Order: sequence, then C-alpha cells, then structure tokens
Amino acid sequence: MTEGNIFSGLKVVDLSSFIAGPSAATILSDFGAQVVKVEPPEGELWRKGQKIPPQPHSEEAYPFQLANRNKRGVAVNLKAASAQQVLERLAKWADVFIVNTPHAARKKLKLEYDDVAQWNPRLIYADLTGFGEKGPDAALPGFDLTAFWARSGLLFMTRDAGEPPTWPVAGSGDNATAVCLYAAILTALYRRERTGKGSYVTTSLLAAGVWSASVFVQAALCGASFYGLHDRTHPANAALNTYRSSDGTWFVLVATPDKVPAVLRAMGREDILTDSRFSDPAKLAQNRSQLTAMLDEIFGSQPMSHWYEVFNGVHVPFGAVRDPQEVVNDPQLRANDIIVPLEGAGEKLTSTINSPIQVHGVSKVPARRAPEIGEHNDEVLKELGFGDDEIDILRTSGAIPSAQPAKNVEEAVRAR
Repeated sequence: MTEGNIFSGLKVVDLSSFIAGPSAATILSDFGAQVVKVEPPEGELWRKGQKIPPQPHSEEAYPFQLANRNKRGVAVNLKAASAQQVLERLAKWADVFIVNTPHAARKKLKLEYDDVAQWNPRLIYADLTGFGEKGPDAALPGFDLTAFWARSGLLFMTRDAGEPPTWPVAGSGDNATAVCLYAAILTALYRRERTGKGSYVTTSLLAAGVWSASVFVQAALCGASFYGLHDRTHPANAALNTYRSSDGTWFVLVATPDKVPAVLRAMGREDILTDSRFSDPAKLAQNRSQLTAMLDEIFGSQPMSHWYEVFNGVHVPFGAVRDPQEVVNDPQLRANDIIVPLEGAGEKLTSTINSPIQVHGVSKVPARRAPEIGEHNDEVLKELGFGDDEIDILRTSGAIPSAQPAKNVEEAVRAR
C-alpha cells in the first residue's frame, strides 16, 4: 500500500535564487510540501540561464523549470517598505524559510535570522552561502564553479597531468549542495518534533565541495604521499584507468587487485599474469606505462558491446562514458524514475530529472511546471490573510507588481 506524501501540510518559503537553494525546496515539494517561490518583480536571472553560454541553448527555460517545479510563484519588491508586512506574514505562515541573499543585503532588507525568527520561533531558517558565514571570505559572492569546484580542490584534481583545469558542468556542485541543505532542513524538522523549537541551519557550497573532495583532502590532512595528477598513459594503477574500445567508446575500468586475474583470463590474456615485467609490485610500478599500452591495444581491438559482456561476466565495475543525449535514452533512468514526466511545461519540455531520493511505499508529487513570475500573487496573499483592498495598497506602494505578471524575464525587461 502506498502512503500519502510525507511533507503534506509542510509550508516552505523559497526566497533563494539560482540552483542550490531552490533545488532543496524542490526536493521538499517532490514529497508534498507547499512551496512558495518569492522573486523580484522582473524575475530571477536563472529564468534565462539557458541563454547564457556555455549552457545548452534553448527557447525552453529548462534550468529554471528543473529547480522550481511544483511551486507557486509570488513576485515581491523586497526593497519597498510595505514589503515587510508580506515577509512577516510569509514567515508566520511557513515552517521552512530558505534564503541565499548575501548577508549585507539581508541586513538592509531585515531578512536575517533574528529579524524573521521573532515572527515565528518554530521556523526552520535555512541559510545557504558560498563560503560559509565566517572567515575572511564570508562576504564573497559564491557560485558552484568558484566555491564548490575551485576552492575545494575538486577542480585541481579532476584533470589529467599537464592539462589546465577544465570547465565543470554548471549546477553540478549546486545540486550536490542542495541535498546537503535538504538534509540540514530535515535534521532541524526532526529536532522541532522533539523539542518544539525552530532552528537556524546552514551549509555552503564550499563545505559541500570539500565534503565531496574529502578522501583526498583528508589525505592532505594526515600528510599522505600523493601520486600526482592522473596520467592515463602512465597511471598510478593500470587497472583503474580510462580506455577506448574499437568503436570509439571511452570507458572507466575499476578492477580491484582481486579481480585483475579474472579480467585477464576473460580477455584471453593470462600470459600477462606471468610476464616478468609485471610479476611483482615493484616491477609493475616501473612498467605500468607498458602495461597500459598493452591494454590500450587489447581494448581497442573490440567494440564496447564485447567488453560489456566480458566485464559483466566477471563482475568487474566499469562505466561507458556517455554524453547527455545518450544519458537521456538510458533505460535505467526511466526504470528507476530518475527521469519522470513533467506536466504543463510545453510541447518540448515533457520530462524532467527527479530528485535523487526515494522512500519505498511513499508516493511523490507528479512533477508540475514552474510558476510564471508572480503567477500566484493574489492567491497566496489572500491565503496569508490580505484582503482585496490591502492587496491594492501593496500594488500602489510598489511592493508587488501593479500589472499582470510578464511570462518571462525578457518580457518583464521590455515592459520596464
């Protein structure tokens, strides 16, 4: 029997922008939380992220849809004095309040924890920063490319010897950080169940990046001896390397020492086991580039389909390197609900990426399109207790848009 949504009745205010904060709110929404997305009247920049190179170009706002599905949208000018009463009622309504506005700007907007918690002591205030709340660089603007990838050491390590740092996939660090923020929120909600108290929870792109790089960073903490950057023609371990099949498919081979004999037998190359150049660890270390060259030749003699059967036959981990167009056609993704239908986003944008958490026996909310800018202003404001006259005053004072919200950022900009 399938249960209802875990977070049915949980109320979340998403005041964050771009990816990590909004994606944490999206995970909550996938399990039934009511999420209100708060944006400036012109909409946030990520609504046109698909038009900023090197993001894959599209007329569909797929980055914003991915990070903001299942939410209701409210447009508020937080700089307007009358916006404070909207913030106050949102805070009193909410269980969770997600913010990634720089702290200097938060102080001016009266959005700091102490400002908000006075309205609702049971509130979970989730604070996301680039580099943490303290330290010399706490005020620096942080993106996943800078704080998660570069500052953590990940970008240094994910390249081959002699090559400059590459450009990682934008958003990859954000989405990892989103899961950390989601976990922090759930920990605080569990604490509230036990104590009745709200919490101020934090994480940062830097903290999540160092956690992701923690095996090597921990090695540095204890003064371990590093092998240096990966060099596929002269690897530290020829059984843990990348190779290419005859049909041009690159793959990652992860053959632990106990599996190497089985792999070589399955390849029909047991002779390598008795080759004097590789007969003991010291000789193997000296001749690993020769072994790699031999393996290059062997793996290059057959297509990936052949090696798929060989590796599976001896239960050796491997991974064919795939581009995004190949990934979306992988049957594993739909079989495990990694890709799911997206309702209402348009003819071209009919599927989306599910959040990476499943609770067996518990249903998730069907993925629905992200809101247009301020699409639910009147609906949410009335739910917060504002009357028609009060909403009109908010419009007149500039706290909320006076006209029908534009459907995208470009229209909003042209309208100003």
